[in-house]
Amino acid sequence: MPVFNYTAMDAKGREQKGKINAPNEEEVANELRRKGMFPTSIRVAAKAKTAAGGKKKGGGLNLNLGPTVIKRKDLTVLTRQLAILLGAGLPLIRSLRTLERQAKTPAVRIVLNKTAETVEGGATFAEALSQHPRSFDKLFLNMVRAGEASGAMETILDRLAGFMEKASRIAGKVKSAMIYPAVILTISMLAVVGLMIFIVPNFSKIFSDLLGPNEPLPGPTLAIIAISNTLVSRWYCYIGGVVAVIVLYKITVRIPAGKWGVDWVKYNMPLFGPIIAKSAISRFGRTLGTLLSSGVPVLNSLAIVKETSGNEVVAGAIQKVHDAVKEGEGIAVPLNATKIFPPMVISMVEVGEETGKLPEMLEKIADTYDEEVDNSVSALTSLIEPLMIVALAGIVGSIVIALFLPLVKIIEKMGGG
Repeated sequence: MPVFNYTAMDAKGREQKGKINAPNEEEVANELRRKGMFPTSIRVAAKAKTAAGGKKKGGGLNLNLGPTVIKRKDLTVLTRQLAILLGAGLPLIRSLRTLERQAKTPAVRIVLNKTAETVEGGATFAEALSQHPRSFDKLFLNMVRAGEASGAMETILDRLAGFMEKASRIAGKVKSAMIYPAVILTISMLAVVGLMIFIVPNFSKIFSDLLGPNEPLPGPTLAIIAISNTLVSRWYCYIGGVVAVIVLYKITVRIPAGKWGVDWVKYNMPLFGPIIAKSAISRFGRTLGTLLSSGVPVLNSLAIVKETSGNEVVAGAIQKVHDAVKEGEGIAVPLNATKIFPPMVISMVEVGEETGKLPEMLEKIADTYDEEVDNSVSALTSLIEPLMIVALAGIVGSIVIALFLPLVKIIEKMGGG
């Protein structure tokens, strides 16, 4: 009998992991439910897979290049199409096979084929999807489980597709707000480096020829020439410094404390911080509202929202809310205690809890902050361009002034001669 590794949420919302001997994944899921746990991942143990597959042939070439992953954009389209087919009355397996035949990317085709085969073997749809964790995250899996439990799979998938479309749109706007100044800054830096490498050395030679090597130059001119000389003669130090910063950043974000620090800086930085904060609030409202309206228990919903927040500062705040709710409190009071969410959000959550319409209120919060992100991105884009122009003009102007200061001495020397 094969061995299955499982991950599940217990009645208190805590994640539990373990192993169960069972004939198939469906029996594992049933056993976990009998124990009062909510399964989130069920996989055949590695040894069991090897035993089931038989002995490996020696000398063979392993062509397994890793798991097949569906891109987020393709997954959104796939979810919408599956919701339409199920809404039209097609059975699940037939819908999967139909989408498999018309899939345009190999990843979608492979995953759909394996999912359909697993469902045909007697597993539930959620259990089949859980075998592809890099394509279907916990949010997706839990909503599918809620759809299976409620018998409204097409409605849940339609709601999930809408959530993914809105999340993708707002993420795209935030990225566009970040990319534009980054491109302008990169071009500006390249222009300045070009001046320092190709133009300043020529002026340095002119000054030496016309004034003589012993004639002192103004301080700003000496500073510019010194920087230019190091760029030309020790360019590898600058490249090494850039590489060191990138490596240090990569190492930092792999450490929990470092990742929290980086996310805190992003959350509180000028200009971009408010956009990141509003985007995080929108994601929180949209994800939690979608999960609650789909029938996922509140503790499981909060655990999923924490994992999909994308920001350690927000994730830590949600964990505190989760712990407080587990102790019997509502959401509004611990949410307010985190000092992360603005008063308007707290008030709307509080009204939603009092009226029993929390999912609807969370959706309204998400819509409101989506609009605020739109406005903030537009305002930032219109503000960044003149700021970058002024900054570039200031840097280039400083270099030009520093280079022209010695010309006064040259003109005086030539006039005196």
